[in-house]
Amino acid sequence: MSTVVRESRGVRIRGARTAEPPPAGSGPDPDPEPEPSPPPPRKGRDGGVRAVGAVAEAAALLLVAVYLLLLWALVQLSLQQLVVGPSHNRDGFNANTARKHLQHITDFGPRPVGSPANEILTVNYLLKQIQKIKENAVANSIVVDIQRPTGFFSIDFLGGFSSYYDNITNVVVKLEPKNGAKHAVLANCHFDSVANSPGASDDAVSCAVMLEVLNALSNSSTPLRHAVIFLFNGAEENVLQASHGFITQHPWVKLIRAFINLEAAGVGGKELVFQTGPENPWLVQAYARAAKHPFASVVGQEVFQSGIIPSDTDFRIYRDYGNIPGIDLAFIENGYIYHTKYDTADRIPLDSIKRAGDNILAVLQYLATSEELADSTQYRHGTMIFFDVLGLFVVAYPQRIGAIINYLVAVAAIVYLGKKFSLSVNQGSHYRRDLLYGIGVTIICWFIIFVTTLIVAVFVSLTGHAMSWYSHFYVSVILYGSIALVKLILIHTLAKNLYYGNMNEFYLAEVYFDVSLTIWCCALIYFTQRNLCSAYVPGLWVAFPLFVKLLIGKELKQKGATVKLTAIYFLGLFIPHLLTMYLFWGAFEMFTPILGRSGTEIPPDVALASIIAACTIILTTYFHTTRTFHDLNGEITKRDAGIWINGFDYTLMSHVTPHVPEINHTIRSSCENDAPFCGFPWFLPVHSLIRKNWYLPAAEILLKTPVAFKLLSKFKMPSQSMKLTFEVTGPSHMTLYIRPLEGTRIIGSSFGDGSTLYNNYGDYFVFYSHGLQAPAWQFWLEIQTLDLMPDGMVVIAVASHHFFGEDQRTAELIALERRFPEWCVVSSWSSSYNLFVF
Repeated sequence: MSTVVRESRGVRIRGARTAEPPPAGSGPDPDPEPEPSPPPPRKGRDGGVRAVGAVAEAAALLLVAVYLLLLWALVQLSLQQLVVGPSHNRDGFNANTARKHLQHITDFGPRPVGSPANEILTVNYLLKQIQKIKENAVANSIVVDIQRPTGFFSIDFLGGFSSYYDNITNVVVKLEPKNGAKHAVLANCHFDSVANSPGASDDAVSCAVMLEVLNALSNSSTPLRHAVIFLFNGAEENVLQASHGFITQHPWVKLIRAFINLEAAGVGGKELVFQTGPENPWLVQAYARAAKHPFASVVGQEVFQSGIIPSDTDFRIYRDYGNIPGIDLAFIENGYIYHTKYDTADRIPLDSIKRAGDNILAVLQYLATSEELADSTQYRHGTMIFFDVLGLFVVAYPQRIGAIINYLVAVAAIVYLGKKFSLSVNQGSHYRRDLLYGIGVTIICWFIIFVTTLIVAVFVSLTGHAMSWYSHFYVSVILYGSIALVKLILIHTLAKNLYYGNMNEFYLAEVYFDVSLTIWCCALIYFTQRNLCSAYVPGLWVAFPLFVKLLIGKELKQKGATVKLTAIYFLGLFIPHLLTMYLFWGAFEMFTPILGRSGTEIPPDVALASIIAACTIILTTYFHTTRTFHDLNGEITKRDAGIWINGFDYTLMSHVTPHVPEINHTIRSSCENDAPFCGFPWFLPVHSLIRKNWYLPAAEILLKTPVAFKLLSKFKMPSQSMKLTFEVTGPSHMTLYIRPLEGTRIIGSSFGDGSTLYNNYGDYFVFYSHGLQAPAWQFWLEIQTLDLMPDGMVVIAVASHHFFGEDQRTAELIALERRFPEWCVVSSWSSSYNLFVF
C-alpha cells in the first residue's frame, strides 16, 4: 500500500513546481536549506510552463510503467526458468531415466493402499529397479528391506482423530560406505495415490527422482561418509501412516540424524522448500550451499505451520515422533489438476524432474559427507531466516542476527523521523500534525479498500458468479486489483484536495514518504517482537527506501526530480518491490488452485479478494452408499441406499444441475442427529468444511467385501466401568465413528485414554487401513457410566470405502458419473455405513 503511495507521489514530484517555496501555513521544510527563489514566469509563457509540466508528468508515468513491467518480467522469467545452466557432472542426475520410472509407476493406474497396484505391482517394480542399481553399485553397498508395519497414533489434523494401520508396505534402502556408517540422512517419498488418480506428481515423480538419485550416489566418485536411507513409503495418503510405521518401528531409525521429504501440492514447476527444522539451522545452510536451483521461503514455512492450509506431510511425523529435523519440499505449480485423474506423467515437464533431481542429489551428497550430520546436536539450536533471490541463490542467516539487524534498521528510521520532529518543533511547523493526518488517511484508506473489495466479492458470490476467474487468474487481478487501486487513488486525491490543497508538492511527497516509513517501521518492530522470521519483509521496506532517501535527499531538494535522481529513487525501491512481488506471485500460484477445493464454507472470492487487496496495498466427490441403523437389541431401525454427493467447489451444484436435473436443492442431505457424523460415511473428518451435500436415492448395493462388525466381549471392570471388545473385517479402508451417550464417557481404549482421543463435537473419528493382507481388526473401549443406561452406553458406526476392485463402482454410479460435464473432476467409490448401539 505504502509503495503505491510512494510511487504516486514520485510521479507528482516530477512536475515543474518542486522549487516553489511552501505557502504560508503549510509548514517549513523539515530539513531546511537556503534555496534560491525561482524567477516568476513571464507573461505569455504560462502555456509553455504547462507544456513542460505535462511532458514531465508523461515521462514520469512512462518511467513508472517501464519499471513495473520490468519487475513483472523478471518475476515471470524466474518462475518459468526451471533449470539454470547445463549439468556436465559425470555422476549427475539423469532426468530421462527418472521420467521412464515415472511412466512405469503411473502406468499401474491409481494406487490406493491395499490395492494390487500399490501393494504388488509398484512394490515389485521398485524392488526390480533397486536390484539393478545394487548389482551395478561400485563405490558403496546397498541393503534393501521390506517393512510391513502395524500400529496406531492420534493426530490433531482436521479437528483431530485416531489412525490405525495394519500390514501396510514400506520399501527401505540403505546406501552406505563399504565399511558401514554410524549416522544417516533419510530421503522420503510415497508411491501410493488417492483413489481415481494416477498420482504422477503426488508422489510418483518423487519416487522416480529418488530411484535415479540412488543410482547416481551408488556410483558416485565422491565417497560417502554417512549412510543415505531411501524410504519409498506406501501409505502417505492414508494420513501419514507409513511414515509413522517406519519412524516408530524400523531398526535403522536410530542412525538417522536428518531427513528430506519430497511432496507435492501441484503438478510440475519448482519444488519449494516450505518447512525446515525444528531449529537445526545447519540444514538450511546445507540447502543454501548445495542446491543448484534453489527455491525456498521462510514466509511459506510460517504460513503453512499456521494451519491456514488444511494439509500436512510426513515432515510432521518425523518431527513429532522421531524428534528428527528435516527439510520439506513440494511442487506447487498447476495445482488445478492435483489429486485428479489429470495428474499424469506427461504433464510433468522434464525440466521439473531435472531440477528436483539436481537439488536432491546435491543436498544428499552434501549431507552424507558433512561433519554436522555426525554431531548434529552441537549445531541444533537456532532458527534461520531464509529466502531465495529469483532462484539464483539463497539468503540465509540466523534469526538472532536478523533481530539485531531489524532493530538497527528500526532505530535508524526512528532517528530520521525524530530529527524531523525536533526541527518542526523548533521552527513551529505543522509537520507532526500533517504526518499524523497522513497516517490516519492511509489506515482509513486500507480499511475502505478491504471493505469495498470484500463487498464486491460477496456480491459476486451471491449472484452466482463465484470463481468465474478460476481458470483465468488475471481476471481476478483485474477485477479486485482495479477496485483496490481506484479506491486508493480516490481517497488520496480527496485528502489532497480537502486538506493538503495549498501545500507544496515536494513537502507533501516528503510527508507521505515518512508516513510509509513510519507504518513499515511499526510493522518491522511488531514482527520482530513476535519472533517472526518473515520480519525481513518489512525490514526491506524500511532499509532500502531510507537508504536511498538519505543518499539523494539533499540533491533532490536542490535539483528537483531529474531523470538521474528518479532512476536512483526507483533503484532504491527495486529490491523490496522485486522480492515482494516474487513472494506474492508464488503465493498466488499455490493458493489459487487450493481455493477451488477448499469446501463449501469458505467463499473463494472473499479469500482471493483479501489477498489481492493486500497485494495492492503492498472437484466433486461421489459415494454410492448403503446405510444401515441398528438399535440396542441389534434390530435394524433404518436402511436406505443412495448416491451421496459432496462438492469441494464453493459454487456447489449450480453449474451441474442443468446437466443432471435430479441433483438439486430438493435432495440436499439432512443430518441424522442421533448418528455420529450425521449418519454419513466421511472418509476424513472434513464435515466442518463441507456442510452442503446431496443424497440421491438409489438401489441398494451388494458388496463382495462387506463389513462384518461384532461385539466379542463385555464385562465390568473393578472400577465399575465397562470394557467392550469388538472385531471388524472389511475392505482396506474403513472409518469408525464413536459417540458416548449422555451420562457416559470414554476413559480408555486401544487407541489411547480419554484424554488423548480427539473429540469432534461429541464424536470420535478413527481412520483404519490395511495392506494386501491383514487379520481382523480388534479394538476395545472402556466406558464409565453414572447409572444404569437403559438406552445403551455408546453408539458406534463403521463405514467401508471401496477404492478399487469390483466393489468400487456400481452400474448406477457409473451411469450418473458419465452425465456430468467434461469440465467436472469426478472421484467416486462405493461405501457402506452401519450403526450399532451398545
